[in-house]
Amino acid sequence: LVGPSGSGKSTCSKLAARFWDAGSGTITVGGVDVSTVDPEVLLGDFAAVFQDVLLFDDTVMGNIRLGRRDATDEEVLAAARAANCDEFVERMPQGYRTMIGENGSRLSGGERQRISIARALLKGAPVVLLDEATASLDVEALSRLLAGKTVIVIAHRMRTVMSADKVVVLEEGRVAEQGSPADLMAKGGLFARMVGLQTQSAEWAL
Repeated sequence: LVGPSGSGKSTCSKLAARFWDAGSGTITVGGVDVSTVDPEVLLGDFAAVFQDVLLFDDTVMGNIRLGRRDATDEEVLAAARAANCDEFVERMPQGYRTMIGENGSRLSGGERQRISIARALLKGAPVVLLDEATASLDVEALSRLLAGKTVIVIAHRMRTVMSADKVVVLEEGRVAEQGSPADLMAKGGLFARMVGLQTQSAEWAL
């Protein structure tokens, strides 16, 4: 999902997971109307990594284990390594046993998001929602998170979605265009213009 700020990207992803119910129309996942599925059951099939990460006043280990409460310590640590948590946890006084404060107050925004990503990896749900979370992952970790999954990526950087199967371009709450990245580039519409603008910005930055 790409588009200008305020175009409805986050709203679409949260409607899919039934964080809210739509006022009209039907939202289906796998052909099933999500309004007919108990929210708790539906959320069991989703792993979400949003920009507004929710953490608890617990240890790093405890916050990651929320992804799957019956996970072993080894499984939690494997998910943490895949999300590149080791590099900042190693600097903490008690490592993965360090308390992180209310909503991760002792961590930076990037560190908080990596814990959220580790939690999603540990959960192993079939549907993954990523709200511009890919910058915190290396390629190997990203491939582990996405392998065999249905993934909805909310992207502000166009390079993030250039390998996607399908791109949906939103504008003012409506679908402006959709298709493969190559098709949309060839079309020369809004997606192609957004890619062009970001490419120019990157070149100017250099």
